[in-house]
Amino acid sequence: MRKLAFATAAAAFGLALATPALAQNGDFGGGRLEALAGYDNLQDGGDGESEGREGFTYGALLGYDFQRGNIVYGIEGEVTDATTKSRSYNELAAGDRFSLEAGRDLYVGGRLGYVISPAAMVYAKGGYTNARVESRYQATTGAENELVDKADLDGFRVGAGLEFKITPTAFVKGEYRYSHYGDVDGYDIDLDRHQLMAGLGIRF
Repeated sequence: MRKLAFATAAAAFGLALATPALAQNGDFGGGRLEALAGYDNLQDGGDGESEGREGFTYGALLGYDFQRGNIVYGIEGEVTDATTKSRSYNELAAGDRFSLEAGRDLYVGGRLGYVISPAAMVYAKGGYTNARVESRYQATTGAENELVDKADLDGFRVGAGLEFKITPTAFVKGEYRYSHYGDVDGYDIDLDRHQLMAGLGIRF
């Protein structure tokens, strides 16, 4: 899935570059504020047996874009939360269980887009993400053996999407993004996160 995420972002931008240059430039520059909501999936990619967990994610984004002809580039910061959990088995020993419950997620990064019509733009994005999780580890099935901890995970995110104007200052967007986190408290969890997001925003 990691390779798929990079390929999706590259394909979306490549398709935009192939669009005839006769397409009129839209006004996609300036500040923007967005409300976000969508589908969230956590998947443990470690050596043990894992169960991906699905949930709902929601939050807000603040960004600023610059436009030069049909090229749009900018920076953005995002705060989201989620209802998602992930569980894996046999991570350190036979019969153990390791689970993660998603919390707040902070993201900062950039995006590069191409205007394909006066009302639409495709884009690719990438940056740094820091996700807070509550982890639970059970060496056996007995509840008395459970260890609970909270941790902040550092990772990276890539994605691609389509932004569409509904008024001169308001827009909607759809976006796929992939995030990866390597470890928690020194343990290699190889955590993958897949999200499908919808956004409603205004430019100012």
